[in-house]
Parts: sequence; structure tokens; C-alpha cells
Amino acid sequence: MAKCAICEKGAHFGNNVSHSHRKTPKMWKSNVKSVRVKTEGGATKKMYVCTSCLKSGRVERA
Repeated sequence: MAKCAICEKGAHFGNNVSHSHRKTPKMWKSNVKSVRVKTEGGATKKMYVCTSCLKSGRVERA
């Protein structure tokens, strides 16, 4: 599973808890996209960025 290159958000782990309180493993995946990004030097680089970082403007798309 990819991690966000900006905020390092990744997958979270926990348990699904049923009505009878039985627990099974659960994994929540963050919404991470592969995006072309402008770096500080003006070059473009492909990296994984979560959609919350894209929406907030922390990253400039190339």
C-alpha cells in the first residue's frame, strides 16, 4: 500500500466488530493517487499523494 509523500498518511488497521461483538481484522486504505508534481527546482516528479493534500493545495500538479 502506498503512502502519501507529503503527510505520510497510509493504511490504518483495526477490528471489524459485529453485533455479537466478534472481532475480525480490518484495514482502512487512505485515498492515495499517483500524480505528477512540480518540485522546488521546477522539474516534474511522479509521486503518491493523498487527495486531502491535493485538495488543500500542498502540492502543485504538473
